[in-house]
Amino acid sequence: MTMAAPHSTSSARDIDTRKNRQAWISGATLIALSILVTTVFSFETTGNAVFRLSRPSDTWVLPDLVVAAAPFNYLAAAVLAFLGVRQFFRGGARWTALSIGFGLVLAVAAFLVWATAGKSFSLTGMLQATMVRAVPIALGGLAGVLSERVAVVNIAIEGMLLAGAFTGALVGSLIGGFGGLISAVIVGGLFGLILAALVVTYRMDQIIAGVVINLFVLGLTSYVSSQVFQEYRFLNDAPVFRAFKIPLLGDIPVIGPMLFQQNLFVYGALVMVALATYYLFYTRHGLQARAVGEHPRAADTLGINVYRTRYVNVVMAGMVAGFGGAWFTLGSVGRFDENMTGGRGFIGLAAMIFGRWHPVGALMAALIFGFADSLQQKLALLQTPIPSEFLAMAPYIATIIVVAGLIGRARPPAADGKPYIKE
Repeated sequence: MTMAAPHSTSSARDIDTRKNRQAWISGATLIALSILVTTVFSFETTGNAVFRLSRPSDTWVLPDLVVAAAPFNYLAAAVLAFLGVRQFFRGGARWTALSIGFGLVLAVAAFLVWATAGKSFSLTGMLQATMVRAVPIALGGLAGVLSERVAVVNIAIEGMLLAGAFTGALVGSLIGGFGGLISAVIVGGLFGLILAALVVTYRMDQIIAGVVINLFVLGLTSYVSSQVFQEYRFLNDAPVFRAFKIPLLGDIPVIGPMLFQQNLFVYGALVMVALATYYLFYTRHGLQARAVGEHPRAADTLGINVYRTRYVNVVMAGMVAGFGGAWFTLGSVGRFDENMTGGRGFIGLAAMIFGRWHPVGALMAALIFGFADSLQQKLALLQTPIPSEFLAMAPYIATIIVVAGLIGRARPPAADGKPYIKE
């Protein structure tokens, strides 16, 4: 007992040191944002920024939001500076994440006001596009959450998305959209089963197994696309699920077009996130899955079948990724192109980490990536002097900061990536 006190004191000191470091880093970040907003987004900024909140066809038409660009940005810079100074003197773990989150939202708002000064901008249209672009990333992140909650690192999400996109286009061209969608989900689950067999039963290195699946799917789909689809074009002409409005809810200003005037994939993604959250945190099977991810040997001792639990979750992850892959063809362009997923599976993994291995967190992170992607497209129309590629980098920089533990610490399941050998 006498030896425990120094160790306890040392641990408490380490925790305080880490909290202070995070507070200082977040404070410096907020001060830097304040300087950026002042020098770049406020000086020589004139005119008003006009944000359109409605479309002429909407049931309820809201007036445009008119913001005086320079005064708003100076005010935003002052608030950012206040938050930064507050972190230096009164920072703590409870306020760090909240301050950084609010500060980033304020900085993005200042950027939008600066970019739109003297022009008009459809805020509703951009938010609607954000939801659409976030779908494959959110579903990829959800697939990662389901896998890694049972300690299986799923690098194969990219391949599962690509397989779902390919299957959706091929089968959808032959028997229709719903047939293609169901087939994409089944094929995604099949690749999840293959991954589970490799890493759970045969205890293959999880990173290597995921890379193997990615390369196999990429090679197979590229070959068929170039050798078969080019000659038999009717095999690559799938129908597209169009957006439809939910009565009453779709008429709500701003929120209605964003959430309730979308296609099947957006609604499906939201439902899947809700179901996954309920499954993982409010059911007995979800509790068992999380136990397997944290301490599989203890779970096995309590009678939980570790192998079966991992199989079930990884197959479910594959099915979710297959559904997300079908978005690229059945929810977007109606045809398959080589490597059309464009790394969305890996971005989904980044969203999973940024969301701290929680379905809702992964969705929120995916919305950030989707917002950056959507805004990147809009900046070309606004003709801002800052290259849109810099904005596209922002979510990845934020992910690196979170993973590095500079502002908060993203802790994966304790047994993540470790094979389990039953004794």
